[in-house]
Formats: sequence, C-alpha cells, structure tokens
Amino acid sequence: MPGASKPIRELADVPLHVRLLKTYLQLLHSRPVLTKAITSGILSALGNLLSQHIEQRRKSKSSAKNVDLVAFLRFASYGLFFTGPLSHYFYLFLENVIPSSTPMAGLRRLLLERLIVAPAFLFLFFIVMNFLEGKDLNSLNKKLKDSYWSALKMNWKVWTPFQFINVNYIPVQFRVLFANMVAFFWYTYLSTTRK
Repeated sequence: MPGASKPIRELADVPLHVRLLKTYLQLLHSRPVLTKAITSGILSALGNLLSQHIEQRRKSKSSAKNVDLVAFLRFASYGLFFTGPLSHYFYLFLENVIPSSTPMAGLRRLLLERLIVAPAFLFLFFIVMNFLEGKDLNSLNKKLKDSYWSALKMNWKVWTPFQFINVNYIPVQFRVLFANMVAFFWYTYLSTTRK
C-alpha cells in the first residue's frame, strides 16, 4: 500500500516574492522572448495607467474618470508585440556586433543604441500608436512634427545614463527587464506627450 501523500514544505516556507522570482528566472531561461514580451506588455500598460491617473489628477482633483481601457490595451500590445521581442533581439545583436573584448565597447554600444536604435524605436512607437488609434497619415505627420523631436531629446536625456548601465553592466538576459523598469516611467511620459 502506498504511503500517504505529504505536503511539500519547501515551497510553503518560501516567501511569495522568492517563488515569483524563481518562476520568472525559469521562464526567462526556457522562453526568453515570450517572457520578455509579456513583461514589456504589462509594464507598458501600467505606465499608461499611471499616465492616465496623473492626467486625471492634473485636470480635476474632484472628478474621478474611468480608465481608458483602449489606451491601456494599446500600450500593452505595443510592449507585447514590439518592445519585448525587438529589445530581446537587439541586445543579442549588440553583444555579437560589439563584444566586450572590443576596444571601447561600452561607448560604441551606447552610441549605436542612442544615435541609431533610439530614434528608430521612438519613430516606430509613433507609427504603431497612430495605427492602433485608427488615425491616418496626416495625423501621424502632425504628431511627428509636434512631438517627435521633443520626445527624442527627452529620450536622450532620460535614457542615456540608464542605457549606459544597461549595455555595459547588466547581464544580457536581464537587459530587457532593466529597460522595462525604466520604460515604466518613460511610457508614462510618452502617454502624456501624445495627448
């Protein structure tokens, strides 16, 4: 006769945050692109939610407006389908093109990311959001004319020190996560500038 089942005490004694971290690391190893995509989607959407909250408080402290679920989903979609996967492959590409053994690798990585990838990625953001909002090319041109340059300058100011740390000191498998943590606040800013 088989012995009675006994509860596994190991997992019950482990704090929730440790279990979540362990699960995240396992998923990051077994399904890196999907894990980074989902993480990016969640943090992008939360950044938009924070932006909505800030905008509501700025407009009127007494009125409580409902959450714009469509905007929330747009940002979630952008993070899920663009930020997460593209960032994953970009950081792998960066490691292969400019390995640590290359002279001045840190500066080269930073310059490539800041001068080529950041402007292109921001441009992609404006295009995708315009499409997801169902707007035409005239609307895109106006948004680009009104907001792109100021958003890019702010990107260079905000992101440059974080990207220097990211491309030089953060292990490659954690770079998207690190960028997502910064992007949480960045998407809050972008949500606000697009209004």
